[in-house]
Amino acid sequence: MNSDKLYNKLKNDKFIIAGPCVIENEDMVMNLAENITKMTQKLNLTYIFKASFDKANRTSLDSFRGPGIDKGLKILQKVKDEFNLPITTDIHESYQADILSEVVDILQIPAFLCRQTDLLISCAKTDKIINIKKAQFLDGKDMIHPINKVKNSGNNKIMLTERGSMFGIGNLVVDFRQIIDMKEFGYPVIMDVTHSTQKPSALGNTSGGDRKYAPFMAKLASAVGVDGYFFEVHQNPQLALSDGPNMIYLDKFENILKSIC
Repeated sequence: MNSDKLYNKLKNDKFIIAGPCVIENEDMVMNLAENITKMTQKLNLTYIFKASFDKANRTSLDSFRGPGIDKGLKILQKVKDEFNLPITTDIHESYQADILSEVVDILQIPAFLCRQTDLLISCAKTDKIINIKKAQFLDGKDMIHPINKVKNSGNNKIMLTERGSMFGIGNLVVDFRQIIDMKEFGYPVIMDVTHSTQKPSALGNTSGGDRKYAPFMAKLASAVGVDGYFFEVHQNPQLALSDGPNMIYLDKFENILKSIC
């Protein structure tokens, strides 16, 4: 499916973005993609697979970052081919845009980088869908500026993601007015359900979080008319190499999806 057809579908259908925080290995990724595909097909939900090839913003230098762009893209291409799924992944550097666009359908701008002009422009020029995550330090209304950087660079296939706002030091809250305000721009708005339960650096050299809040975050987002949902999912979050405390157990995920359908 080309990017224009996919974007029109996402503007009209409820959709799910889901997968592991980071690519740990091929078998783990393929298993998640297969199982989540079955769940979303059963519930008639449009599904986009997400996994990061590199987590460039880990708290500690010693933290696992992923397999890198070359190996990561080979795995993502296999997911795309085998399950006929659209793919999204994080982008961190401007030079990566053209490389990623060979495989990826949606380029995801990490929240910390949503004001990076060169990154936004390079992504816009690929003509792929651009999902801009709202920074934890920005008001939803201020997302007009990243929007305009992409739009004025010739690309109007834009989505926005809410992932919580900083509340003091080391804590996030979700102000659902942000979703309402961002929807007024006329672009699809996504609720990042699991990152919104995160507690940055709460575990010393890694981030903490509490996944028990995720089902409630999803229901609240549904109540204010969100267009899509973002979940990080893992077979065993306790053993995950990144973001374990806020990721959803794979065997619990279908019930959460049923609650928002």
